Amino acid sequence: MAVFKCEKCGATKEGRCKPKKCPECAESGTMLKKEEKKSSGCGCACKK
Repeated sequence: MAVFKCEKCGATKEGRCKPKKCPECAESGTMLKKEEKKSSGCGCACKK
């Protein structure tokens, strides 16, 4: 999963696909990929 961050307000959203608009300020086209989260396949944040 990736983390996307809004250039305008700094809000973040985790997901597989880039959001079309920011969930906080509703600005279109401001969400940029911040980092890639490693998935262990179990659905939690552990490092199995």
